[in-house]
Amino acid sequence: MALAPARALRALYAVLLTAVLAAPAPALTASVRPPLSIPPAGPPGRPSSGPPAAPGPAAPALARTPRAPGVRGLEIAVPAYVWADDPVLAELTATGPAASVVVLNPGNGDTPFDSSWRARADALRTGVTATGERAKVLGYVHTDHGRRDPAAVRASVDNYLRTPDGALHVDGVFFDVVSRDCGPGNATRDHYAALRRYVQDTMHAVDPAVPDLVVDNPGTATADCYLEPGHRTADVFVTYEGGYAAYTSGGRPGGNVFDASGGYRPGTELDPSGTAFWHLVHDVPDAAAMRTTLATAFARGAGYAYATSAAMPNPWDTAPAWGFAPETDYAAGLG
Repeated sequence: MALAPARALRALYAVLLTAVLAAPAPALTASVRPPLSIPPAGPPGRPSSGPPAAPGPAAPALARTPRAPGVRGLEIAVPAYVWADDPVLAELTATGPAASVVVLNPGNGDTPFDSSWRARADALRTGVTATGERAKVLGYVHTDHGRRDPAAVRASVDNYLRTPDGALHVDGVFFDVVSRDCGPGNATRDHYAALRRYVQDTMHAVDPAVPDLVVDNPGTATADCYLEPGHRTADVFVTYEGGYAAYTSGGRPGGNVFDASGGYRPGTELDPSGTAFWHLVHDVPDAAAMRTTLATAFARGAGYAYATSAAMPNPWDTAPAWGFAPETDYAAGLG
């Protein structure tokens, strides 16, 4: 299920930040991302997110001490929209501490998850994170804001979970281009809740011992109905996907969730584990700005984050200029 139970168990491996960026984000009406244009093969691109990045304030200095049980931390989770033999995945596999989560994307989820992909997933899952856990791998599945045929979505899920060798090589599914709205009578929310149950049931049928992880990516603040107890659609929600300039200058919603009246809030009351929200930031100008980005994500309630120097149209197909290890190492000190 969700990653929350592991937080208390891995406390002795993690560390604290003595000063953290704590300014709240301003409330701002979010815009819905346009539908993703799915190419016939290869990883997807993203809509443009605004002006070129501008330098931000200096990141706080770290003073590392063991994290107490139950204290919220920050983990690095990377969307790696490349092919199985790409150097980006080789670098991620070799990175220590490992990224906590890596998303694999074979042709938007519809290219067969063959032996080369399964071998890469297995290698990534041997990584050990800064908190002493095994790295997790997710399979990418696009949903077109809930408009894609549910049977086609389930077929993409099966591509990862029903493999020829009958074994699990991933830890769950990353649903992309997810609607942020509940829909009439919560119909859209319930559609995504059913997809989550399908992932859970399919994984449990293959191997009941493997905890499942489901991520929804609306790319912006999501309606709070998606986290309603008993109807929750995912363990983790990507509630920011955009550029550094907007992220650090106030050009983003003022929280991770919003209610029916349009009010934004951090959503911490819906996230007792501190792991429900994930921020993805591209066009980050340098390593100092990377650290500022991660500290900002933590201050805004994210349990996962990723900052990259790469730019549109696809910032998720290359490693950041500073590499992955500086991010995983720095994030380990936030908490």
